[in-house]
Amino acid sequence: MTTEPHDLDDQALRDRAVRAARGQAPFDVLLTGGILVDVATSELREADIGLVGPLVASVHPRGSRSDAATVHDIAGRYVAPTLIDTHLHIESSMVTPRRYAETIVPQGTTTICWDPHEVGNVRGLEGVRWAIEASRALPLRILVLAPSCVPSAPGIEVAGADVQRPEMQEMLSWPEVVGVAEVMDMRGVIDRAPRMSGIVTAGLESGKLVCGHGRELSGQALQAFAAAGIESDHELVSGDDLLEKLRAGFTIELRGSHDYVLPGAVAALQTLPHLPQTMTICTDDVFPDDLVSVGGMIDVLRRLVRYGLPAIDALRAATLNAAMRIGRRDLGLVGPGRRADLMVLSDLAGLGVEKVFVSGRLAAENGALTQPIAAAEGAVPFRDTMKVDPLTADDFVIKLAEVPDGTARVRTIVTPRFTKWGEERVAVRNGVISLPEDGTVMAMIHRHGKWSAAPELAILQDWGDWKGALATTISHDSHNLTVFGRDPGDMALAANALIDCGGGMAVASGGKLLAVLPLPVCGLLSDAPAPEVAEGFRAIKAAADTIVNWKPPYRVFKAVVGASLACNPGPHLTDLGLTDGSTGEIHPMLIAAD
Repeated sequence: MTTEPHDLDDQALRDRAVRAARGQAPFDVLLTGGILVDVATSELREADIGLVGPLVASVHPRGSRSDAATVHDIAGRYVAPTLIDTHLHIESSMVTPRRYAETIVPQGTTTICWDPHEVGNVRGLEGVRWAIEASRALPLRILVLAPSCVPSAPGIEVAGADVQRPEMQEMLSWPEVVGVAEVMDMRGVIDRAPRMSGIVTAGLESGKLVCGHGRELSGQALQAFAAAGIESDHELVSGDDLLEKLRAGFTIELRGSHDYVLPGAVAALQTLPHLPQTMTICTDDVFPDDLVSVGGMIDVLRRLVRYGLPAIDALRAATLNAAMRIGRRDLGLVGPGRRADLMVLSDLAGLGVEKVFVSGRLAAENGALTQPIAAAEGAVPFRDTMKVDPLTADDFVIKLAEVPDGTARVRTIVTPRFTKWGEERVAVRNGVISLPEDGTVMAMIHRHGKWSAAPELAILQDWGDWKGALATTISHDSHNLTVFGRDPGDMALAANALIDCGGGMAVASGGKLLAVLPLPVCGLLSDAPAPEVAEGFRAIKAAADTIVNWKPPYRVFKAVVGASLACNPGPHLTDLGLTDGSTGEIHPMLIAAD
């Protein structure tokens, strides 16, 4: 992008815009015959729109002006501000920023707030600096937030870096960083742990945004989270949760990545007298196949409209409300003096995007950029993050040295997503556990070179019947190497495929690799075009469908990348063992020998 937002401060530009608005000079661009979606007043009104450079110079009656260097006759189409995604992780789409921009700008999203939390967990401040550099010279405005939880659950997992108050202060001193990214260590914030108190205080002292992650917080805990200085939340689980957080003063970033929450969220919003100013929309996480096939923010808005949210309310949340949240007075509204970021829609019900203007320039039309994005000079860095030696089948066999033979009671992790502790009596022969019929092995291998790479193992229950193995280095949030399966040979095969290719995802069954998706940049990203990455990801999912029976909404493919999310309540396996996100404790697998 340009030197935003200061490029609008140029007096000569403003002089020219004023003259054009008064009819004393022509517009650079004129959109005629359209219907303005006024997200300030909720009106739909006929209007023509004149642009001068990156500015909207005039919104005036239809047909009253024709003087412009370029005229776009949009013939009854709708004109709305472009979309602002208030919280997301580009890494979830598995592509680099330029490939992400290529995909979402034609969909009408021109501003995003990127929390490079995953890159930060792998490469620390060096990774965040790269995120900033990789965001330059794009038609997408990328506002970078400083990852606050590296690791997300300190003391019970080891990431590739460690961010505390000094590191946070340094990142906040960078002009490109707009605030503190989602604070995920809820327990640390509420308990006033020195680490998290220092990080949040650094954000408050900077005067920049302080964003939150308030999964399942309610009552006194939610009030305490807000009192600590946390300003926003996207971790919604129900309509009641949404209302409680709005009433507690949080800016809501309603995310599209958990679709089952959206109908209840819309129903809750419809009980209010008006759409709150503190209501915004985000994607959070979008897999590459969905990003390419149905879209990012535009897909979230379309679903919300289908669930009953008025289109103009959805647009307001994703434009004007979002701009106010991030402190960008130049964005979020099609009006004179504002930045000319606008999109032409074929209709409101389906939100069909036909044209996208970024700072007054036609950036995309009919689903494609008007100009390709050149690759930056030099190779994309961070292709050396798999610091793990080859593994063997024996590494994935669960052993109990304390019980040579007999039976034992062991801890298990029951159900994906909303995990809970389980207990199982297992047979032990020669110190090796006989896996329960309904059990799945989960292995976690530290890959950053800062801890032992010896696999930690756990028994999962209610994860389906596995007939193969799946390995991934996308494992929130420390992104260590995670492997699921029952057959140790298949688990080793899938794991070694990722060690060889620099990270990504792999599926194996019957001693054969079924699919591999290389993601060599931090073990998270590829610089290949998004459709190519999407196709590789579809192959992974198709292969996974053949080795395990999913059971929505929780036992789904997405659960494998979140199974290690140790900051959330309940049990999780990390590279330190069986942990409890509610208490911060690490537990042995063995409860007692019988």
